[in-house]
Amino acid sequence: MQVRRAFLRAFGGLYNDLVRRRARLGAAAVIFNADGRVLLVRHSYGRRSWELPGGGREPKESVEQAAGREVREELGVEITEARLCGLYYEADVDQHHFVFRCQLAAGAEPKVSSAEILEWGYWPLTGLPRPITDFTVRRIADARSPSTSIAVAVLPARTWLE
Repeated sequence: MQVRRAFLRAFGGLYNDLVRRRARLGAAAVIFNADGRVLLVRHSYGRRSWELPGGGREPKESVEQAAGREVREELGVEITEARLCGLYYEADVDQHHFVFRCQLAAGAEPKVSSAEILEWGYWPLTGLPRPITDFTVRRIADARSPSTSIAVAVLPARTWLE
């Protein structure tokens, strides 16, 4: 585990850019607690940014299954409900992102369970941690929206909020 964590710290961003993004389909989970705070994880690679739990879709896996698997791998908990709340296309990396508003199983207590994750926490929407991308902030805001229609949002390159 320590070797993998050291590798991810040194090359995780490059690995993600060159290998993981080949999936071209990503899935993320937006999870709010009872107080309306959003669950975020901090990566062990790249800018060590705060992000929604999620990642690339594996072969023969639905994007909803991918979101559940990523939450399980990163935080050791199961989701019980997933509702599609956003679909985004990043032209600069040719990737579609599916975002689900999810519920955790009753009594589930997240814990770091992957070398890719340094820490996790629930954050108030008015005090999101840094560094974080505008893309992550947008997905959180869209998940809070009561709208039920989903449109594909074509996005420009991400901007870092520091």
